[in-house]
Amino acid sequence: MSPTTTDRPTLAILGAGGDLTERLLLPGLGTLLATDPDRDVTVIGSGRSGMDDGDWRDLVRNALRAGDRSPEQIDGIVDSTRFVELDVTDAEAFSDFIDGLDGPVVLYFALPPAVTAAACEGLRGRPLRDDVRFALEKPFGDDLASARRMNALLTDLVPEDRVYRVDHFLGEATVLNILGMRFANRIMEPVWTAEHVERIDVVADETLALEGRAGYYDSAGALVDMLQSHLLLVMALATMDAPARLDATELHDLIVTTLRATRVWDGDPLVSSRRGRYTAGRAGGRDVVSYADEDGVDPARGTETFAEVVLEIRNQRWAGVPVFLRSGKALGEDSMRVTVAFRPPRHVPGAFSGSVPPTRLTIGIAPDRVSLDLATNAADDRFTLESTRLSADLGDSELLPYGEVLGRILDGDRLLTVRGDVAEECWRILTPVIEAWEAGGVPLEEYEAGSDGPAVGDRRE
Repeated sequence: MSPTTTDRPTLAILGAGGDLTERLLLPGLGTLLATDPDRDVTVIGSGRSGMDDGDWRDLVRNALRAGDRSPEQIDGIVDSTRFVELDVTDAEAFSDFIDGLDGPVVLYFALPPAVTAAACEGLRGRPLRDDVRFALEKPFGDDLASARRMNALLTDLVPEDRVYRVDHFLGEATVLNILGMRFANRIMEPVWTAEHVERIDVVADETLALEGRAGYYDSAGALVDMLQSHLLLVMALATMDAPARLDATELHDLIVTTLRATRVWDGDPLVSSRRGRYTAGRAGGRDVVSYADEDGVDPARGTETFAEVVLEIRNQRWAGVPVFLRSGKALGEDSMRVTVAFRPPRHVPGAFSGSVPPTRLTIGIAPDRVSLDLATNAADDRFTLESTRLSADLGDSELLPYGEVLGRILDGDRLLTVRGDVAEECWRILTPVIEAWEAGGVPLEEYEAGSDGPAVGDRRE
């Protein structure tokens, strides 16, 4: 089929009336266009809602203002945009919609996974233009089997190199900085091994509670929402071997190699995982009702708002080092970070009194910050050791994470996307934990909103 081709790509947002578009996609696009004034793109919105062109244009205009573009630049985008009422599960209507777009085209599925799967299934066997790219939001399937089915379906429609699985954590500036910090500093690589590292923590704690997301969150929970996607990818970036070059194939190959070596600690999900749910309290300066009393929540589901899993990467570099993935809602502080705790020195001269403070490197993610905790001599007693923190702000990126990701997709660069085999490995790693939780083998603990999460027993100290 011959597409209508122009130099101006079309970003077609499917499910454009949803929260994702207004809160993340369009503001991210705004920052992308503000930092690259010569970039041009046609934005088309579609959905089953009663939104009309006027409503859509207002939404686009207000969102693009977040990127600080000039009024003339914003007008150029708004004048060319339109909203199309569309049910993507109607295969004939969806196919006609795609054929009517000027190319190259990015179909951005800002839709629930089940709707995305149904829309893609409807396209099976229909001729698709060769300038169409698919961009899909996580989660990629709802278990390992469905992820495999979805990957097989996608590659029936388009080649893998035209599929962009979006995980916005890969657009966070500091996550990308992990690669630069690890591989551009000679002092890092020699000690980035099990011989020197005692423990790794990948953490995404937030003071925010449910915030009206029951429709999605109550069927997903913290494990799928955060650990299965975001944190496993961050872990892989922090622990993979050095790439020979920074391109999509090389990066994805190293990520999947690391994930293939990853297992639940001791192969025992009952001992190596925890889950919890917040009760009423005060977090982030706001009063928070218990999760079970949030609007739209079915308490009988037992959905967790706190998840922790201990993993091991069984390879030459990392065997024997516990890797803790943890995320929770309505906690006492916001903390998104990778912390590498180093082993204590083999010998400290006996003249120094007291215990030796641990050496830790922490890479903060939003805000972008790096800190190194070192043992130093105390000012008031040079024979006593104390902890000193060296820290630096890495600076805020001009691009929002979705701006970084969208720019790469529009340019046909898959560096910041998730390859199909990577998505499957993420499900494979956590499947034993999911099954143990569904079977009731791991108790659902409770923690007060605004606390540090469920109490930690001796087993984890």
